Amino acid sequence: MPGLAVLGLLLAALLGLGTGTSLCLSRQLRMQGDYMLGGLFPLGSAEEAGLRHRTRPSGIVCTRFSSHGLFLVMAVKMAVEEINNSSTLLPGLHLGYDLFDTCSEPMATMKPSLMFLAEAGNSSIAAYCNYTQYQPRVLAVIGPHSSELALITGKFFSFFLMPQVGLLLLCPPWALPEGALTPRVSRSPQVSYGATMDRLSNRDTFPSFFRTVPSDRVQLEAVVKLLQKFEWNWVAALGSDDEYGREGLSIFSGLANAQNICIAHEGLVPPLGADTLQLGKVLDVLHQVNQSNVQVVVLFASSQAAHALLRYSIYHSLSPKVWVASEAWLTSDLVMTLPGIAQVGTVLGFLQRGVQLPEFSQYVEMHLALASDPAFCASLDDKPDLEEHVVGPRCPQCDHITLRNLSTGLLQNLSAGQLHHQIFATYAAVYSVAQALHNTLQCSPTSCPAREPVRPWQLLENMYNMSFRARGLALQFDSKGNVDMEYDLKMWVWQKPTPRLHTVGTFNGSLWLQPSQMHWHMPGNQVSMKHPGPHHSGAPGPGRSRERGVSGSQGARGWSQTLHPHTQVPASRCSRQCEEGQVRRVKGFHSCCYDCVDCKAGNYRQSLGELPWRGLHGSEPGESPESPGSVAGPGWGACDPSTSPQHPLPYPPTDDFVCTPCGQDQWSPERSTRCFPRRPRFLAWGEPTVLLLLLLLSLVLGLTLAALGLFVCHWDSPLVQASGGPRACFGLACLGLVCLSVLLFPGRPGPASCLAQQPLAHLPLTGCLSTLFLKAAETFVESELPPNWATWLHGCLRGPWAWLVVLLAILTEAVLCAWYLVAFTPEVMTDWRVLPTEALVHCHMRSWVSLGLVHITNASLAFLCFLGTFLVQSQPGRYNHARGLTFAMLAYFITWVSFVPLLTNVQVVYQPAVQMGAILLCALGILAAFHLPKCYLLLWWPRLNTPEFFLGAGPGDARDRGRSGSREGPQGNEGPLTPHPHT
Repeated sequence: MPGLAVLGLLLAALLGLGTGTSLCLSRQLRMQGDYMLGGLFPLGSAEEAGLRHRTRPSGIVCTRFSSHGLFLVMAVKMAVEEINNSSTLLPGLHLGYDLFDTCSEPMATMKPSLMFLAEAGNSSIAAYCNYTQYQPRVLAVIGPHSSELALITGKFFSFFLMPQVGLLLLCPPWALPEGALTPRVSRSPQVSYGATMDRLSNRDTFPSFFRTVPSDRVQLEAVVKLLQKFEWNWVAALGSDDEYGREGLSIFSGLANAQNICIAHEGLVPPLGADTLQLGKVLDVLHQVNQSNVQVVVLFASSQAAHALLRYSIYHSLSPKVWVASEAWLTSDLVMTLPGIAQVGTVLGFLQRGVQLPEFSQYVEMHLALASDPAFCASLDDKPDLEEHVVGPRCPQCDHITLRNLSTGLLQNLSAGQLHHQIFATYAAVYSVAQALHNTLQCSPTSCPAREPVRPWQLLENMYNMSFRARGLALQFDSKGNVDMEYDLKMWVWQKPTPRLHTVGTFNGSLWLQPSQMHWHMPGNQVSMKHPGPHHSGAPGPGRSRERGVSGSQGARGWSQTLHPHTQVPASRCSRQCEEGQVRRVKGFHSCCYDCVDCKAGNYRQSLGELPWRGLHGSEPGESPESPGSVAGPGWGACDPSTSPQHPLPYPPTDDFVCTPCGQDQWSPERSTRCFPRRPRFLAWGEPTVLLLLLLLSLVLGLTLAALGLFVCHWDSPLVQASGGPRACFGLACLGLVCLSVLLFPGRPGPASCLAQQPLAHLPLTGCLSTLFLKAAETFVESELPPNWATWLHGCLRGPWAWLVVLLAILTEAVLCAWYLVAFTPEVMTDWRVLPTEALVHCHMRSWVSLGLVHITNASLAFLCFLGTFLVQSQPGRYNHARGLTFAMLAYFITWVSFVPLLTNVQVVYQPAVQMGAILLCALGILAAFHLPKCYLLLWWPRLNTPEFFLGAGPGDARDRGRSGSREGPQGNEGPLTPHPHT
């Protein structure tokens, strides 16, 4: 507030008076008017506080003068004079005031409060059955300044005149006026300019209490926002051992716990007096704070308690801390003038923002000049009035101060802007009562209608939720009698002889900081982090250090040589900040003391407070995170969760104690901060395994078609006829279909492909094996049965009836496949757990029984073929069909027996590839062991393609060729064919 800091020096020059001149101030504390306002102000203090040492019910003598209270009185006087001179607010009416000193003591406050409630023109309080028409001496009360006193006067003004049940019984019902059966209370409105306790917002207890300052709850919400902004979650919380400190400490504990801020130590600080016990309590509190190893202390205390604590912390060289001050002591000259106060560290706190009153300094100068003028003082009536006869002098010590005393107080208390918030709150309190009276009288902008005097309860009805203006600032009482005002964050800047308050931020529901203006006074070896800058509060942003600890206690001397202003912010944490993808495992009783544990794969850790700092919207691991939130202005940072970008997914509230499991359609690596969608996984066409199998398919299918074409071209040759003729071609065609069936396995499975895979693979194989079974039976009959039986069975096996065997085998397999499809219907299944990062889409095989059903027929045919050819003796000089069939069946059994353990142990995603390989290898084994040797003979040994060699022209010729040896070709084997050496 310009000019106030040098007011004391100007006064001496203006007045030209000796500094020892007394000031007649007490006679200026009363002014008559149409409506009177009572006032309770801290104009002094007693030598001994409290009632402990009182042995007689005598009055308290206030000997010390408080220039701070005098400035508040001047604010009331200036506001009343402005209203009386106004042509729009209460035109034609004059307000008066009657101001008393509270001496900052409840007992001294009670006497003027009782006087305010006395009936007008009288000094006593009458008892009535109905107080509707009761007119007390004052219309409303401005004050008191402290919550301790407001708790007493608030109940007093609200309920003192409430009729009690016993009192009503003294009046018979017919003696009561109309409507008096409903108790009427003469409640005097009370508007405080400094009482901030949240308990005063209770309308059930304090129905007539209003204030022009916010509740302590709002201030403490701002403190919690500040702690969150700088990530201070390991703090000490101290309060003064009175109603103000205990309630503030309780509210802060609840707000801090809700925001995961741990309170390492919580204690009460008594105001220091001569009591040794109280001194021991202060020292014990200091010891506990030192042991808790915190760097931030929230001190919600009265100025007396803060003075006691800081005084002994300086004396015992407590290491410098960050002190978050309550409004009660942030601007107290009692604390700011402590010797060595600069050793305590950094002090910051919130003050409600008011409006500057630029002419206030001139107003104070004028009235102090009048008070020091002997002629003016002589003109005042020095006879005690009725109130002083009852209560005593309004401010006895005010008449015994000198200009030198006042100038010293001014220089200490009115440095630039330090008290304007309190002065404006007092100024606004007067305007609130004036506006309520204006509304109650239904005044127009030019006049107020004549009517009977307004009673306090009538005024009170118009104050609820009332809007008013003071110096252009719009204010409104809410339902609890509070006003909504912004806070300034003030930081002490060290200057001799006392610190100066510097604004470094604001709070209006959101916290805005100016970090470049902050000067942190901490030791140089303090583990610290860089200031958050113009970003939203919450999780650390990119590039911020996460290794934070709490330094041990150390002496305060020499710390000022290692300051790091502007860039260093002290850290106050019990444990280091967990890194991304880690959760806290709490150790001990405090949730802020923990070990960091990595989240396992399939889990993640992500909290709402960190969303603005992390790249959550589609970024992969390793990508750079998103840019921080927007900046509201150059150098200013916002701390408002409501302005944070919202994540599109329904993440749980902030909880970094438990890793959150990903959904079944998501996956995450270890130490992940988000989940990623699982991609579908199946045997794709482009995979190397599938490409190799398709290459094998081309080979097997090409050989099969080549053999089929060769047999068709040599349809009438003995070799083809001996191999079964049309049945051999049918078998080759079925073998080609078996190869083509593997095309159902690659690609994304669908319901149709899952149903068709096994039937279309095994039905053609049954057709192929049934033709081989007929050839095996024919070979067995020719070599093992008597000739007469052999001739008859041979004709049956080569005749048209042989096709019935093929048809019967295929029908049997078809029935088993139908049973498989009905009883064990394969279905498309998405397995979310078998693969770590993908969702496996596959055809689900319900049981091994289902797989055995489709193999029964083929395995039986292969087994019978093997039995019929394994022990058959070959006939010399003839082609050995039995050996080829034996090796073909061995290839079948080796393939499918190996298939079972391989299918069991291979990854599920490659099981279709295993089935493809088994089918192709089975087909290749049958083709290579039985059909390809015949193709070799057709192409390179055509002269052996004779009836005698393959069909046997006659037994005798065959035996003769067997005895003499063949000189024209191989000896009836189906291995690599070489010319006879004698050929």
